Amino acid sequence: MKYRTNPKNGDSISALAFGFMRLNGRSESEIAQLVAYAVESGVNYFDTAYVYPGSESALGRALAAGYRDRVKIATKLPPYQVKSRDDAERIFRAQLQRLRTGWIDYYLIHMLTSENAWRRLEALGIREWIEEKKAAGLIRNIGFSYHGGREMFRRLVDAYDWEFCMIQYNYLDELNQAGRSGLEYAASKGLPVMVMEPLRGGTLAGRMPKEAGRLLREAAGERSPAEWGLRWVWNHSEVVTALSGMNSMAMLKENVRVASEAEAGTMSERELGVLAEARDVIRACMPVPCTGCAYCMPCPAGVDIPSCFSAYNDVAIEGRLKSLIRYAVRISGHEASLCVKCGRCEPHCPQSIDIRRELAAVKRRMEGPLLRPLHAGIRSFLMLQK
Repeated sequence: MKYRTNPKNGDSISALAFGFMRLNGRSESEIAQLVAYAVESGVNYFDTAYVYPGSESALGRALAAGYRDRVKIATKLPPYQVKSRDDAERIFRAQLQRLRTGWIDYYLIHMLTSENAWRRLEALGIREWIEEKKAAGLIRNIGFSYHGGREMFRRLVDAYDWEFCMIQYNYLDELNQAGRSGLEYAASKGLPVMVMEPLRGGTLAGRMPKEAGRLLREAAGERSPAEWGLRWVWNHSEVVTALSGMNSMAMLKENVRVASEAEAGTMSERELGVLAEARDVIRACMPVPCTGCAYCMPCPAGVDIPSCFSAYNDVAIEGRLKSLIRYAVRISGHEASLCVKCGRCEPHCPQSIDIRRELAAVKRRMEGPLLRPLHAGIRSFLMLQK
């Protein structure tokens, strides 16, 4: 197993982290076997969250077999469920109990969406609460996970003295969400970056257009699409670890092997070129040729144009329901329907996209009358709020 050093505290973190979100349906014995193999293979970072059903308890039970002191546990506080410091305390105590531990190594504000969301938590006393927990040794490192645009990511990085962060990053999303510029900005501040969705929820592990898969096979037939994707993420020296939701022993063994070989800065220009070709093939299946450059931003009406197009494009590769969920999570308060058709964005678009027309298409596809109840239901279920 390769390890990378957390620049903030010197922790040696395994390049491969075990994400516990996708273990639904696995028995307790199966989970225990996966965890045991992972730890014995050198994986020492396990990520879960309060809102992942059964995940924290499953991880706690598995690590209780003598593994707790050999690993770092990361879990998350859902800010949309925190209306007071008492709520934060109640949730945190439940997490300690579920995880069967006396402390959390890496604690995140889950899916922090905006500076306003952080300010709301500050007004409730979250800064003081965090400092109390850190002083007592109950929280070792505090960070946040993020799914928004680049500009807001920078603002959140600068809003607090964070000790780490987590972003979605893969070769398809290099210019989406926080993106490469966000990764580099965080690293320039000495902020460790943990990466989620390195394979886009499995999209880059096989659920891709046939032409993209053919390109990868012809370049290196012995290398799976998942290996290509993971190697690309680990090629970035700024990445401390990459989470993988490994729900089978075969997947775990393959990822452990790759994590024992891949190092930053070792992919050749030819390999990077192959991935760029595959990415272009995937993007060609998407209705809007948006690269996420954000030259169209800021929008005077508050529309997050790149994120709207990213969620809209996801329909072509991930399906409509998953894309609607992503849209509800990422775009809340910055929807395409806010567009006032002023046109200020269009002269700045390097791709010459008819942004007003495409935002109208996004509105129809993602916010149409028949979809509004589903959209509202998703929001209600996630309890998202600013």
